[in-house]
Amino acid sequence: MKLHSLKPAVGSTQKEKRLGRGEASGKGGTSTKGNKGSQSRAGYQRKNAHEGGQMPIQRRVPKRGFKNINRVEYKVFNLGQIEQLQEKYAFAEFSLENLYINNLISRTDKVKILATGEIKSKLSFKVNAISEKAKAAIEAVGGSVEIVK
Repeated sequence: MKLHSLKPAVGSTQKEKRLGRGEASGKGGTSTKGNKGSQSRAGYQRKNAHEGGQMPIQRRVPKRGFKNINRVEYKVFNLGQIEQLQEKYAFAEFSLENLYINNLISRTDKVKILATGEIKSKLSFKVNAISEKAKAAIEAVGGSVEIVK
């Protein structure tokens, strides 16, 4: 075997389809694009939701509701969860910084405390919002609450 006699395996290479190079190429005239219409022309782009002339689904289905741009999303913690987190992470105070350091919230999250469950340990809280029942329960066990904006 010599280098000049090497050839690729049979069927592994194919001739490039040369479009728009005249009738003799066998692909002349319409260059395999069919006859007329937008798909045969340069720069054609089909719309994402095109359904071949049928009314597209985003136009068939009615619009519903709205997105309130003033809505404030809170990361919610219940008193029962706080008791478990305090045992696991040994919080001295339940603050945004402590929660962020322990990967429980992201930097921009706002935290709200709700009253589901019980709290037994005396903790100080620095959070964005708290329900009235939760505040009463925390102060009943001797804890303190500070609202941070």
